[in-house]
Amino acid sequence: MNSHDPHRRPPHTDGPDLAALAGLLADGTRATFCLALLDGRAWTANELARHAGVAPSTATGHLNRLVAGGLLTEERQGRHRYVRLADPETADLIEHLAARAPRRADPPNSLLAVHRGRALARARTCYDHLAGTLGVAITTAMTGRGLLSWEHGLSLTPAGAAWLTGLGIALPPATRRPPVRSCLDWTERRPHLAGAAGAALCAHAFAAGWVEPVGTGRAVALTTLGERVLAEGIGLSWAAGE
Repeated sequence: MNSHDPHRRPPHTDGPDLAALAGLLADGTRATFCLALLDGRAWTANELARHAGVAPSTATGHLNRLVAGGLLTEERQGRHRYVRLADPETADLIEHLAARAPRRADPPNSLLAVHRGRALARARTCYDHLAGTLGVAITTAMTGRGLLSWEHGLSLTPAGAAWLTGLGIALPPATRRPPVRSCLDWTERRPHLAGAAGAALCAHAFAAGWVEPVGTGRAVALTTLGERVLAEGIGLSWAAGE
């Protein structure tokens, strides 16, 4: 066979274009946008521009690249354009990459930033499920009670399904999204519960008053009611997370 065949593709060009995906997050502004969108909300370009400290025109250019690359999806309502993460799998990808990323060398430059960082690390939403120390603690407690199993990858046990049903939490019909998924927490560097069950549990926690938002970001706080219910239901010792 002619090794100089012009129609033969070099082996390194076959398969997924991982470099193209990596390039989307190689810019600090685009990475900041993706981390902000982990709150699960839809943001406008102007909101993201203010958050990242860039001009609206700059933000628009970066958002166009992220939408074209499939990491974001856009919605239009009248004259307003909103963007959000494309799907839960994209949110998991961003969270996993954040967990693998090196810590920033420059410390927060204000007391407010320090408190905000601590609140996010303690308890927050990761797209549509609970993360931070609280998310990891809930996952650990559910495992200890036999509600989750790690024997063949993370799975919900019959006892776990019964616990959710007893709370009135109905898992959605089977879709391409797995019922449970392990998501590596970027602050704890340990897994927390994601997937359809993680999303349903998070939604129930808000609706039942177990957790409540802290400020306008992703940080949340476990309420007294939530602490009591989770202590009784799964043996969560939140004092250990203090």
